[in-house]
Amino acid sequence: QVQLVESGGGLVQAGDSLRLSCAASGGTFSRYVMGWFRQAPEKEREFVASLSRSGMLTYYADSVKGRFTTFRDNTKNTVSLQMNSLKPEDTAVYYCAASVKLGVQKQESGYDYWGQGTQVTVSS
Repeated sequence: QVQLVESGGGLVQAGDSLRLSCAASGGTFSRYVMGWFRQAPEKEREFVASLSRSGMLTYYADSVKGRFTTFRDNTKNTVSLQMNSLKPEDTAVYYCAASVKLGVQKQESGYDYWGQGTQVTVSS
């Protein structure tokens, strides 16, 4: 079983950049497809990005495509989410998740393990 801990959240202004990190422990990291989700106040949690086991394949939600990039370092058991050109509507708690399934996963149900989340607030 893998444990996930996110970090890097904070308060930024619109147009700024922020990098989130997710550290994994307790499992063989390279065996997991990784994903990022977010949940804004009074909204359901939504998919942000997914990354294959090798890191070669990525998939992004339309709302972040071209602004966010996810990548992983299997030697350090970490996955990161680089967020550029942030908008107020990006304000949310961001979660990383791990999946034992093959291929990038876009649904919450495709993930088996979740971090506790980190808050990102973008002011206008």
